[in-house]
Amino acid sequence: MPAYHYAAITSGGREQKGVLEAENEKHARQLLREKSLFPLHIRAAQDRKEVSKHRTLLHLLSRQRRVNTKELALLTRQFATLLAAGLPIEEALLAVSEQSEKPHIKGLILSVRSKVVEGHALATALREHPESFSSLYCATIAAGEKSGHLDKVLLRLADYTEQQWHMRQKLSTALIYPIMIVLVAFGIVGFLLAYVVPKMVAVYGHLNQALPTLTVILIAISNGVKNDGLYGLLIIIAAFYCWRRALKRSITLREKSHQFLLRLPLIGHAIRTADTARFARTLSILSASGVSTLEAMTISAQLMITIPIRKAVEEAVLRVREGAAIYLALKQTTYFSPMGIHMIASGESSGQLEAMLERVAQHQEDDITRLIDVALALFEPVVILLMGAIVLFIVLAVLLPIFQLNQFTG
Repeated sequence: MPAYHYAAITSGGREQKGVLEAENEKHARQLLREKSLFPLHIRAAQDRKEVSKHRTLLHLLSRQRRVNTKELALLTRQFATLLAAGLPIEEALLAVSEQSEKPHIKGLILSVRSKVVEGHALATALREHPESFSSLYCATIAAGEKSGHLDKVLLRLADYTEQQWHMRQKLSTALIYPIMIVLVAFGIVGFLLAYVVPKMVAVYGHLNQALPTLTVILIAISNGVKNDGLYGLLIIIAAFYCWRRALKRSITLREKSHQFLLRLPLIGHAIRTADTARFARTLSILSASGVSTLEAMTISAQLMITIPIRKAVEEAVLRVREGAAIYLALKQTTYFSPMGIHMIASGESSGQLEAMLERVAQHQEDDITRLIDVALALFEPVVILLMGAIVLFIVLAVLLPIFQLNQFTG
């Protein structure tokens, strides 16, 4: 049955919004009245194709929000648990939708369920919502349906999604302190240059002697920050926004920027490690779920963020299609670590490719974690040293005229 979004008035006079399943709008109103609710308005849950046809402001505002990683992990775990308990797919989806308290998730699950009830495969229904379900997710579900082990596949997907969420949470939590340090540092320096320094150097205006070079530079910077600081900040924000827009629109520009980042000493290594870990983890999950090697490699390549690495892996897929070994094809990309290549070769020769790919991914992810820990450990003293240098510059620029005046009077 199709899903309907509704707004109704309760017996207590409060407005209530939600999602329910009904045969038609009339049936939906009847169901609401049976719950002692007075319906205000009811509309059918729009699918993605309808939204793409009608690009009005109302549709854009009412469009379903994307399911984030935490929400996806939770509903995947609930769905897998219900399937493992023996519930049919339709009943499990209904139970998951009723369990959710967020309307956009409830509407999404009910929309998927309506497609399944109509006779579509679960993976087909999920592919109609690419903003919430990735290619990896849909391909793994499709493989689970074909093999008849959908509950086990979903448990593996839930583990993977939860791991990705925990990694993002750890990174976000680790970045809070450095970002606060930078913001406070820039705020203090900006306040000194805009308000404190002008008052301190104003006493030098009546002196009939040349000011030191440091003092002249400090006065120029202070005047610039005080008079044009806001405009400069707006220009920086506008330039950053235009740069982001240009990167989204131009694949060539995005590829060149990725190539530049890959050439940087520390950042390039971190990007290569993150992308190769994502590839190994995805390929391991898809291969263990029963997806063919070529299809699994193609999907894994599409999920890679860096364009040069993605193109190199796509060329490796073509070489594997022509009969080359997986480890040799990946070795020619020059982006995978020698240790990872040896482990993949060992897994390919022993028939344990999925297990070896998982170990490669785990090793690469541990490497990224170490890089992040080292970078954050070095970041704090670097910021402190930079702040000390700035404060020293301000102090010297303010005190040097006083020293010169003492020497002149002495």
